[in-house]
Amino acid sequence: MRKDSIAPPKNVASPVAPPPVVRMIEVTEEHDGQRLDNFLMRLCKGVPKSHIYKAVRGGEVRVNKGRVSPDDRLKLGDLVRVPPMRLPAPDEKRSVPGTEFPVVFEDEGLLVIDKPAGTAVHGGSGVSFGVIEALRAARPEAKFLELAHRLDRDTSGLLLIAKKRNVLLSLHEMFRTGGGRKHYLALVEGDWVNARQHIRLPLLKWTTQTGERRVKVEAEGQVAHTIVSAERRFNGYSLVDAELRTGRTHQIRVHLASSGFPIVGDDKYGRDETRAIFSKLGFTRMFLHACRLEMPHPLSQEPMVLEAPLPSSCEKILQKLEAR
Repeated sequence: MRKDSIAPPKNVASPVAPPPVVRMIEVTEEHDGQRLDNFLMRLCKGVPKSHIYKAVRGGEVRVNKGRVSPDDRLKLGDLVRVPPMRLPAPDEKRSVPGTEFPVVFEDEGLLVIDKPAGTAVHGGSGVSFGVIEALRAARPEAKFLELAHRLDRDTSGLLLIAKKRNVLLSLHEMFRTGGGRKHYLALVEGDWVNARQHIRLPLLKWTTQTGERRVKVEAEGQVAHTIVSAERRFNGYSLVDAELRTGRTHQIRVHLASSGFPIVGDDKYGRDETRAIFSKLGFTRMFLHACRLEMPHPLSQEPMVLEAPLPSSCEKILQKLEAR
């Protein structure tokens, strides 16, 4: 037998890692106000995001013994139940294809892209990777790339990515205090009559029995404010501009649906019959597009106006409605 192929003695036991156990972690001042998913990702380094989100959705992660959502904010003194998390095997490689997206604006601290519909902004909830993971893979030299906000998977348009931590903190503060003006274009059912209307309906997040995140109008929900303006009217449908004055989950979708004007193609708050009609016309996405953002630059404070044109699929369906 060759020297380099000698096997270890059979009576020498290989080291065995201790089995993972449930951990109870108390939230300290350092993590007060942090999102639960970000807290878990730092705590469980190396665990795929999809595993973390699955554990939260399945109720394995608890805060003060109650079920929670990934985007819930932690408070000082909260007790977080962290279940055993499977780490990937040492030779298990998660392949993320590097992808660039249409760039609307870029400088040394800020990247703004035009996100396509159907692409998640990050991995998790059954999605192995999203925009941010694909960008990091495409730009391995970038030391810092973080989402400054989020868009729903089926929403297209302007998405801000910070390239420096001070830019990220500045953008978070701006959105928290209601700075900047974010405009979306949405095609809704019905004839929107008012030229300009303020919708102020409190929104409450809840989770279905299958673990799906939903939002509804409830008096005890968070304050939410959307300004809706009429753009164009068709036969039974309207194109509206929705300006976000607060940034709640699914805010535009729920505000419009609760007002009797659900967004075309919305699979959570819209009508199946409408989706079937538009599917026959070749339109299979939700018609919601982040089209315009007015804000000061996070470093220089110079005013910026960022715009992303309607995708061709949205333009084509509007032409078909006009032709009718």
